Amino acid sequence: MEFTAKQLAQVLRGTVDGDENATITKFAKIEHGKPGTLSFFANPKYEQYVYTSDASIILVDKTFEPKQPVKATLVRVDNAYSAVTELLKYVKDKNKKSRRHRSLRARWFLSTKFGKRVSLGAFSYVGKHTQVGDNTVIHENVYIGDNCKIGKDCIIYPGVRIFPGMIIGDRVILHSGCVIGDDGFGNAPREDGSWEKIEHLGNVVIGNDVEIGTNTTVDRAQMESTIIGDGVRIDNLCQIAHNVVVGDHTVMAAQVGIAGSTIIGKYCIIAGQVGIAGHVKIADHTTILAQAGIVGSIKKEGQTLLGSPALQHQQFMRAYVKFRQGGQE
Repeated sequence: MEFTAKQLAQVLRGTVDGDENATITKFAKIEHGKPGTLSFFANPKYEQYVYTSDASIILVDKTFEPKQPVKATLVRVDNAYSAVTELLKYVKDKNKKSRRHRSLRARWFLSTKFGKRVSLGAFSYVGKHTQVGDNTVIHENVYIGDNCKIGKDCIIYPGVRIFPGMIIGDRVILHSGCVIGDDGFGNAPREDGSWEKIEHLGNVVIGNDVEIGTNTTVDRAQMESTIIGDGVRIDNLCQIAHNVVVGDHTVMAAQVGIAGSTIIGKYCIIAGQVGIAGHVKIADHTTILAQAGIVGSIKKEGQTLLGSPALQHQQFMRAYVKFRQGGQE
């Protein structure tokens, strides 16, 4: 990656204050800026670093007025934070593989259907009657079972396992080690107290523009489908159980566990280490804060919940004051 200030301004629809030929080759936090790096200033509490940073170029809002001399070249944009996101995507897109490459050390079948410019890494396996869409990149050591459908422009990183019969939409990113479609945790008690395994014959359906993190598991349904909606973002080390439905554009941080047959609404935010019981429904636009435990359905939209069992955020904070007072007596 190499950009001049002038090129950055063109890509980000901004203007240059300073040397338009100033060049950067990598990114850095503004407090760690060095010559040849690009930083950005969006949070007022970091303003001091604008004046002391050795970064060659700093992205700032067009409204920013320096109170001291600035060593770096400034590229002014409408919104510095959004501009960084746009630039990172631009760089990633430029670096994407655009040519077909199928390693001779990979395995597929005559009935496997590849779209245009599909890349398949060494020691990967794509099963019989599976379809892979245009421009999808399958890295090394990936397993994709029979009768799967993988959409266009997907990225499947090394070590991903996709069981037979799974359906994955367009522009999906699956990070290393995630597993799509293993059996759900279903066991029926016998009279003698032992357990009998319940077979799971359904599948997983993942929508478009979904990203699923490293070592996350999404279990296949017992019957029908486990569903991950469009635009969902799931962090590392999450567990999505059988027959769960995750609504469009919901996000969840690391170590979230969702038990079977639960329905999560659209546009929800689920923070780290949240646990959600099975067979409950979570309303749209619900925010669940870190380490909360959900044991019943949430019917009212737009609430923020905390604690275990979870309460409405303000109610929990009032209760917490009482907890502390009781501990001091």
